[in-house]
Amino acid sequence: MTSTSATAHSEPPEPLWQPDRDRIASAAVTRFQAWAAERHGAPANGGYPALHRWSIDHLDTFWQAVTEWFDVRFTTPYTRVLGDRAMPGAQWFPGATLNYAEHALRAADERPDAPALLRADETHEPTPVTWAELRRQVAALAAELRAIGVRPGDRVSGYLPNVPQAVTALLATAAVGGVWTSCAPDFGARSVLDRFQQVEPVVLFTVDGYRYGGKEHDRRDTVAELRRELPTLRAVVHIPLLGTEAPEGTLEWDALTAGTAAPRYEQVPFDHPLWILYSSGTTGLPKAIVQSQGGILLEHFKQIGLHCDLGPDDVFFWYTSTGWMMWNFLVSGLLTGTTVVLYDGSPGHPATDAQWRVAERTGATLYGTSAAYVMACRKAGVHPSRDHDLSRIRCVATTGSPLPPDGFRWLHDEFAENGHDLYVASVSGGTDVCSCFAGAVPTLPVHIGELQAPCLGTDLQAWDPHGKPLVGEVGELVVTNPMPSMPIRFWNDPDGTRYHDSYFDMYPGVWRHGDWITLTDHGSVVIHGRSDSTLNRQGVRMGSADIYEAVERLPEIKESLVIGLEEPDGGYWMPLFVHLAEGAALDDALTDRVKRTIRAELSPRHVPDEIIEVPGIPHTLTGKRIEVPVKRLLQGTPLDKAVNPGSIDDVGLLHFYEDLARRRAQRPAG
Repeated sequence: MTSTSATAHSEPPEPLWQPDRDRIASAAVTRFQAWAAERHGAPANGGYPALHRWSIDHLDTFWQAVTEWFDVRFTTPYTRVLGDRAMPGAQWFPGATLNYAEHALRAADERPDAPALLRADETHEPTPVTWAELRRQVAALAAELRAIGVRPGDRVSGYLPNVPQAVTALLATAAVGGVWTSCAPDFGARSVLDRFQQVEPVVLFTVDGYRYGGKEHDRRDTVAELRRELPTLRAVVHIPLLGTEAPEGTLEWDALTAGTAAPRYEQVPFDHPLWILYSSGTTGLPKAIVQSQGGILLEHFKQIGLHCDLGPDDVFFWYTSTGWMMWNFLVSGLLTGTTVVLYDGSPGHPATDAQWRVAERTGATLYGTSAAYVMACRKAGVHPSRDHDLSRIRCVATTGSPLPPDGFRWLHDEFAENGHDLYVASVSGGTDVCSCFAGAVPTLPVHIGELQAPCLGTDLQAWDPHGKPLVGEVGELVVTNPMPSMPIRFWNDPDGTRYHDSYFDMYPGVWRHGDWITLTDHGSVVIHGRSDSTLNRQGVRMGSADIYEAVERLPEIKESLVIGLEEPDGGYWMPLFVHLAEGAALDDALTDRVKRTIRAELSPRHVPDEIIEVPGIPHTLTGKRIEVPVKRLLQGTPLDKAVNPGSIDDVGLLHFYEDLARRRAQRPAG
């Protein structure tokens, strides 16, 4: 993102976009503020900044207001909002019982025939699943899960693409009080087992394969291996996406969802586990992160209903897979009665503009994607608003990595040229909380390269190493008060050591997330990338995201990876690895241009020592560049200790860095 010097102005910079009076007046967050002022003493004036201040100063009252505004149904009442504020271990709504699935299916009462889900793939027009049909299938499947013997607390797993069956299985699991966990079918057997073996599922929902990039991918051998290696399974459910017969000993999806049982929702304690998500796990086993029914329900009501501003008239499309927290977040669109788009396919097939086509065909009003996809469209000369009818889109949101300034400008200009008032929301959070720390606020201006503001109820700060809050300077992203969706624990972490060490080691009692951020003096947030892969040269720290944003503007650079390496002799080696666009060559002219770009736009100190061409940049299975494992390889750590191979999209790419480390180690000293 932008360097810090560009963000610490005394006068706020000119915004890229400003909401008009109508948009501000009609936004749910505006109505919520007026209502909370009347009922709960929130400030009636001062707009979002005043509301945010109140939401963190009066945390209990704010979250109570959220439960009332969204009509959260507690079957037994809570005794207090926050029983214990300590982190880790904050205790939310003690005494309360509820059910997530019950809330996710409430719209079936008022709008049974409206679409709850729209399924889209690479070849077909969207297929709707109505609210009534979704609720019927969930009720039928929940009854069958109970018949199999699934009880509250049992784990139910899915090896499924982004299809309606995955949503039905998640909601049926939640309805019986089970704990859902899923992986996408492009994960190999080892990656899936690294996750599922930790949590010992009793049921596995699987497909026979999936379609991606115009091809069919058969996964039956992988499924057979999962069945062999998961001894706790009592049942395997076959979903014939490619039309194959159910393997011996499996149950058939259609039979399990054919019934007409009345919906029945297990009323569970607020902190009862809802699902288990996994960290990227690039080294060691992925962390198995447990989040609660009540915590997710409240956090997602706040995010979807107030920050994303979604309601019953909206269509919510986010490009994601079931192996990424954004899928769980997307499913929560159902909480506000919103129609959710499930796209199962390649982000760029048959052409780069594939996601825009899906947004057009489904009539999406909020479309979420990755910053990488936006930049790929810009480089490929895609013209979304000119070539597609995207008149219903009010907001394009991005996450996964910071959206570079050029991405903000390109999106805004592409739509403005066709007379559309597009709101661009860059958001940032984490799998760890299955939510955003900072991001979309429909009533605030958008500044290029910045996230609009910290989210409601989120006490977001930037701290220096001594725990002093910073404004206008780069600091560690910390959250100094609990959020309901923070993990209740990690699985197989009985004394909480791994959980504590992951977030609370540096600043006791305060969540440290591991990102560098700047809080600007006009209230926005700039994300600079992971703090554990910081580039620290001569005492000047810079996030890797800043380097990527500058370098990847050059048309010859497809993608890059920068590593800062402290050397045994006290030196500091900073190579920049570049994956070149087709037809480009890393000659002296390009090398010089890369160096000049970094010197001019960022800092002379952060010009790389070497620029090295690589065959590709390795990522986690959810698409994040892996910096720390590559750094460890370059420090000479053996591959099997530096990285969990099952967590990487293309392990073969890591051999380059292994070889480079070997060659450097053999160089004569001096």
